[in-house]
Amino acid sequence: MNKLLLSSLLILSVSACKSYKYGTEGNAQKSNLTIGVVKSQLKKGQTSQDEILKLFGAPNLVSKNKSNKEVWSYNRMSVEHKAGSTDFFSGQRASQSSTSKSFDLIITFDEKDIVEDYSVVSTAY
Repeated sequence: MNKLLLSSLLILSVSACKSYKYGTEGNAQKSNLTIGVVKSQLKKGQTSQDEILKLFGAPNLVSKNKSNKEVWSYNRMSVEHKAGSTDFFSGQRASQSSTSKSFDLIITFDEKDIVEDYSVVSTAY
């Protein structure tokens, strides 16, 4: 009976120490949506919508601004939970923390579907 209880507790403690990516289960796919890729690949007056689609895929939001120019928005968000150790004898969790990160890319295109301007907002908390 004690071996079964210990085995169950061990399985529970190992499964509690897993990280989680917002919107995905298990391993999250690596994204090209990084400040390095944005700065190296996006060129104002040169990069086309087709090139943007190949780099980042479909945007999260497509809209028009006040000047009637097309605007694409991309957003990547992740949340990582880190559970601390649990003292099974007293039932108390020692520590627990989480980190949230958000990356937003907003691209404005000219009338020829070429990047006119872009902005990046990156936060971590």
